[in-house]
Amino acid sequence: MSEASEKVLYANPLETTIRIGIVLLLAAWCFQIIQPFVVPIVWGVIIAIAVYPVFLWVLKLLSGRRKLAAALVTILGLLFLITPTVMLSDTLVGTVRYLAATVQEGTLSIPPPPDSVAAWPLIGKPLHKFWSLASVNLEAALVEIGPQLKPFTGWLLGAVAGTGLSILIFIVSIVISGFFLATAESGYRAAQAVFTRLAGDRGPEFAKLAETTVRSVARGILGVAFIQSLLAGIGFMAAGVPGAGFWAVLCLLLSVIQIGPTLVLVPSVIYVFSTGDTLTAVVFTVWSIFVGVLDNILKPILLGRGVNVPMAVIFIGAIGGFLSMGIIGLFVGSIVLVLGYTLFMAWLKQGRQASEQPIGAAADSPPGASNT
Repeated sequence: MSEASEKVLYANPLETTIRIGIVLLLAAWCFQIIQPFVVPIVWGVIIAIAVYPVFLWVLKLLSGRRKLAAALVTILGLLFLITPTVMLSDTLVGTVRYLAATVQEGTLSIPPPPDSVAAWPLIGKPLHKFWSLASVNLEAALVEIGPQLKPFTGWLLGAVAGTGLSILIFIVSIVISGFFLATAESGYRAAQAVFTRLAGDRGPEFAKLAETTVRSVARGILGVAFIQSLLAGIGFMAAGVPGAGFWAVLCLLLSVIQIGPTLVLVPSVIYVFSTGDTLTAVVFTVWSIFVGVLDNILKPILLGRGVNVPMAVIFIGAIGGFLSMGIIGLFVGSIVLVLGYTLFMAWLKQGRQASEQPIGAAADSPPGASNT
């Protein structure tokens, strides 16, 4: 802005206010128009950044044909999402049909609880009583917990509907990520330009930091959660746990929010001990312990890899972002906290350097002073 323009702005505060108001109104209007696409676009950017190393590998195999490589990675991503979804749907439908048929025919049998269940603290006696009633008269047990099941049923139906919408959003996001991969170079230059405009000379550094943070969170949180849920699902199917797909997805959700799959694995172990043979139960128990502690091994390796900040900063940012913004906050929260941490440490370093500088060292020599 020229000096003459600045004088006009200062001389006409009303006109300046009107201009600023029009710009803000235009920005709000633009955001309102694109608001339905914000979440899929953000997810598309996150997915593109996370799978970019895979894209480079495919691009090398295809001799630099960028559009074909982006299309192939997009198709693989859709298969990666749709295939488990179809398998989960088949498992849930089959389980519901089996339970409905056995209840209708009166052939569903629940084994009596072990005597040790009654000795559990707090929940042992009521659980043993309900389990015993269910093993003798399932209909009476369901009637007894009917009032408690009604709110849970409503929540479950809402969760199923929300899951369907989330899957649709992810499908759109994967397609959008394919377009971002096809134009990755120009997109990276645009990101660098934005960060440079905001942070000056350190803009490219912050752009790279945001990229590595997204990739680190994708590996260290979502990647570990997927590995745990996949291994848990294999264990459920091998041990004959009903609804293995549903419990595997529940393990995935619990692992993403950092609770872990133990809340699902422990009841499954009890069920296998109650219904299966001893060898299967022991092997499944060992497998469940391995799956439950796997995140303690993988997270220190994968989370924070490539990012020159403490792993705790990324972890706190991811969990805090998840609690405030949902699953997309895993990435947004970690990026914001990492950038804030980097800026704060740079500010401290600058202050430390200024305090360590000798007094008068930066002062100019007096005019006419000689070095003799």
